[in-house]
Amino acid sequence: MNPDGGSAPIPVQSPVQSQVPLTTPPSGRPAADEADYLYHRAPCGYLTTTPDGRILRSNETLARWLGWSTDELGAINFRQLLTVGGRMFHETHVAPILRMHGEARAIAMDLRRRDGSKLPVLLNATMDRHDESAPGDVRIAIFDATERRSYERELLRAKERAEASEERANALARTLQQTLIPPSLPLIDGLDLAAAYRPAGDGSEVGGDFYDVFDLGHDEWIAVLGDVCGKGAEAAVVTAFVRYTVRALAVGMSRPSILMAELNERLIHHDGDRFCTVVIARLRRRGRGWDAEVSVGGHPAPLLLSGDDRARQLDAFGPVVGVIDAVDYHDHVVHLGPGDALVLYTDGVTEASGPEGFFGERRLLEVVDADVRTGADAVVDTVLSEVLAFQHGHARDDIAVLALAVP
Repeated sequence: MNPDGGSAPIPVQSPVQSQVPLTTPPSGRPAADEADYLYHRAPCGYLTTTPDGRILRSNETLARWLGWSTDELGAINFRQLLTVGGRMFHETHVAPILRMHGEARAIAMDLRRRDGSKLPVLLNATMDRHDESAPGDVRIAIFDATERRSYERELLRAKERAEASEERANALARTLQQTLIPPSLPLIDGLDLAAAYRPAGDGSEVGGDFYDVFDLGHDEWIAVLGDVCGKGAEAAVVTAFVRYTVRALAVGMSRPSILMAELNERLIHHDGDRFCTVVIARLRRRGRGWDAEVSVGGHPAPLLLSGDDRARQLDAFGPVVGVIDAVDYHDHVVHLGPGDALVLYTDGVTEASGPEGFFGERRLLEVVDADVRTGADAVVDTVLSEVLAFQHGHARDDIAVLALAVP
């Protein structure tokens, strides 16, 4: 405040005082010295060469990496810093790219250090042009790629380990699958058996489809076919559990429905959250044929192929196994006389998808009804070949078929 009551004027700085001279960088060194400092201490190597590779200038960073001095680098040709393979690559790829486009980017090469060791690098290069016909100097930025190369090698090793592990897993899957499917069906007097199993895709993954046929005593047999939810090792564990649980329970239980109910309870209390669909048939010899007592748990009902009538699907049903506690299952009794057959199959048959939609029960009945009078093998072969042809040879789901025919 002035003595006379007025406000004091705000001092104005002259333009010269308020501006920092452009020739003086923040470091206090002259601009020319600062540029030279940045060039030599840059975190990458720099080179300037003639079109034929003679080194005109290099920075201290590159000289330190290679074990030379900048003066010593100035006395050699850039090609002398390359490995034998690097020289060939430079002549056949890098140099032509520079001449055609004036630049080359992210070129991976190895430089030779003074002691003969290799330095993995990435190169970016540009070529000056004095005119259209005369190429000028080549300016090269060089980045140390040692860590990158180590990382790439580790990725490659990890990829190779993963591929080896996958191959071992596939081999284990194939071996495990073979243990879940009986190697051969039993020979039963008066009953013709045939079965087929086709895994989905290339068969490298363990599926959940299974079948089994075993005896309970004189002229009494159990046939079981099922489909465990999912694929892989966990599904295989449940598949083995279901198959051998059925074998253990069948000894003391006369009716398939009771066996199915007990299997349901066991699977509910089994570790894991897998469930399955199952069809169980208990066969007893009667005269020249067999009585088949069938129970279904969430599975497609078997087909009955009669020698004097058209093929039909049994009117049998029941809840999925391993989901709901304390459920009831039912038995469906049919008699198989000479020329009759019972066909059990998984949903990989009826749910096979092709250009016309799903294969379906109707098409399956037409297929088996047309060629089923020549035995169990003919039935199984016909079903499998027709389903695969419907999918152009590529099974999108596991397929299991089991046929029991009275000659």
